[in-house]
Amino acid sequence: MKSLIKYVLIVFFSISCNDKNTLEVNLYSQRHYAVDQKQYENFEKLTGIKVNVVKANADELIERLKNEGDMSPADLFITVDAGKLFRAKDLDLLQKINSEVIEKNVGDVFKDKDGYWTPITYRARIIVYSNERVKKEELSTYEDLGDEKWKNRILVRSSSNAYNQALMSSIVANKGVEYAKKWSYDLVKNFARDPKGSDRDQVKAIAAGQGDLAIVNSYYIGLLLSSKNEEELNAGNSVSVFFPNQGEDQSGSHINISAIGLAKHSPNKSNAIKLMEYLTSEEAQKVYVNTSYEYPVNSKVEPSDIVKKWGEFRPDSLDLNLLGKYRNEAILVFDKTGWK
Repeated sequence: MKSLIKYVLIVFFSISCNDKNTLEVNLYSQRHYAVDQKQYENFEKLTGIKVNVVKANADELIERLKNEGDMSPADLFITVDAGKLFRAKDLDLLQKINSEVIEKNVGDVFKDKDGYWTPITYRARIIVYSNERVKKEELSTYEDLGDEKWKNRILVRSSSNAYNQALMSSIVANKGVEYAKKWSYDLVKNFARDPKGSDRDQVKAIAAGQGDLAIVNSYYIGLLLSSKNEEELNAGNSVSVFFPNQGEDQSGSHINISAIGLAKHSPNKSNAIKLMEYLTSEEAQKVYVNTSYEYPVNSKVEPSDIVKKWGEFRPDSLDLNLLGKYRNEAILVFDKTGWK
């Protein structure tokens, strides 16, 4: 009886979802930014396609996709970490994207070489430093942060955070596990306090004199500098931005992406592709850069005026899938070196 009921549900779901008059697209999204709602509203006005959003952390959404299987209503899976997209792809939860529009919109350096996801924005994991207590000339690389001159001066959030896990994954990929262990061990000795709080909190702690420099995502500085909150604005103005690893023999600054994967059993595939095409378009990319201060993946769009003031930088050209491939090794490095 259960098998019969399941069969009927599958047939009903398949018929309803393949209805050509269905003007909707269903997103499973890790992103929690106000700019996203603005983008979806603009897309709905433009196309008449309603955007339905389910929000949760990436691991919860991946488990949901797994459990729902071919009955999943999800069309798209959105995360703020390439590593999570790699995991979804590795679990066979995504399908290849075929769109000439996306191919034209997105620069080659950011694309999934296997074609299972497309980025919509990117950001750099930068060093910010106190304008009063640090000189720019003292800074150079991520690796240099393990030097004794930074003892009791570095602020950073916890190792459980995906942004730090991605950074450590990139160091493992570029330098190897043993190098990553040595760097992490030295860095932990230089912490000004136990890791805690968000990236914004690290900048506020610099402003309060609790540390002198921090590792944060670039767009948080844009958000602080554009804030109407006096404390946040003062915190943003108390620091300067530095892009590490810019030497010719160095890797370039670590970047990560917000990106969208096409769900394997997408019931509204054509609508899903239309949304991906829109989010990578010049129109939508301009909304991202001027609202959330992320970097655009469409080369025809420039960063916001706030971000442009920091100057250009050379990003790490590492295949972003490696941020997922080496994630377990990165977590083990954290555990073995005491990065809480």
